[in-house]
Amino acid sequence: MPARRHLLLLTCGYLYSSVALASSIDADQLIPSADATGEMKIAHLQTLLAFTPAVLGNWPEAEGKAIKYSSIPGYFLQDDPTTDPSKFDYAEHNFGLIERSYPTDQSFNRDGSKTEWQRFARWVTYLNNNCRKNSSVRYKVLVMGRHGQGYHNAAESYYGTPAWNCYWAELDGNGTSVWADPKLTPQGASEAAKANAYYKTRFEEHGMPYFESYYSSPLTRCIQTAQGTFANLSLPAAHPFTPVIKELFRESISIHTCDHRSNKTYIRSIAPQFTFEDGFTEEDELWRGKQGQGETSDGQKSRNKVVLDDVFTNDGNTWISISSHSGEIASLLSVLNHRKFSLQTGQIIPVLVKAEIVDPPTTTLSIVSYTPEATCNSPPITSISGQGCICTTSATPTPP
Repeated sequence: MPARRHLLLLTCGYLYSSVALASSIDADQLIPSADATGEMKIAHLQTLLAFTPAVLGNWPEAEGKAIKYSSIPGYFLQDDPTTDPSKFDYAEHNFGLIERSYPTDQSFNRDGSKTEWQRFARWVTYLNNNCRKNSSVRYKVLVMGRHGQGYHNAAESYYGTPAWNCYWAELDGNGTSVWADPKLTPQGASEAAKANAYYKTRFEEHGMPYFESYYSSPLTRCIQTAQGTFANLSLPAAHPFTPVIKELFRESISIHTCDHRSNKTYIRSIAPQFTFEDGFTEEDELWRGKQGQGETSDGQKSRNKVVLDDVFTNDGNTWISISSHSGEIASLLSVLNHRKFSLQTGQIIPVLVKAEIVDPPTTTLSIVSYTPEATCNSPPITSISGQGCICTTSATPTPP
């Protein structure tokens, strides 16, 4: 029996004992309940349902079921608890891919000529071909990149985080710099160019598979990062750079104006080669900064579950690029049961993800998706975690 159990783990991607595997997130922790009360809960649930595909075109077996996500450890350095995110640079470590052997090497790499990426890609193909026999499991490699430095990042560094969070971030800019849905700074553009050059070497010299699907947050800094990273690469005709903008891959929706996206008409004008997902609205209907309301962590995880379900049920491709944000990628990693791994601007993290169809939960958890966020009407003294902004005596907190 123990040997058989080990074989099942090996066949479906786990090369380590179950003790080492990431724990799962219960679906009932991520889905607003049907009887949830309150305007914020109902409005958020209706918004999420609008982004839920009506037909599960590529994974019909998932209809009426829940999907459980696991990030499989042992393939990338970012999976390893000993890897320090603050010191890690993907360009120094082959995107973090661990040099190791795979069960498929014996038949695929007999002469030892295959690259690390080719051997890993062959193993992922084997996982999908084998584990899809029962139609209840899928594997994808999600390569998530944080946008390059934007003008809001530079402004936060200039003013300091307390002053930024409590006052400056609620403005559109300071007369010199604009950080409402900001563009990339020159440093941010350089970070995208760095990624461009590195992807070129991985694709052309190391056999890294070309992406089959590209997704981007609708915020300008991510669109510009995706353009600077991929637009001028020499890609094969079968794998063109045809990015899709998905609303729910956006940053945590705080009251900061940097989280307020531009309208669809403007986005189309700066990114004519991008396409919009079905249902993408002209105006930003999720940002509530004018009402002083920001998205909660549970609310963000809830929408992340929706967008991941969308991708896994409607996109049959395996190799997927996602251009997004630090807070959003952190939330996605949590939903995927990956260890915490913060990204500096321009950094990239790949994750091998296993998705399994499971029975839907019998109970659901009520989720408050938005919450009031207080600020100051002038630069504050400081801000304290768990307490909020400490305004000057001459400046009272702005009511949420």
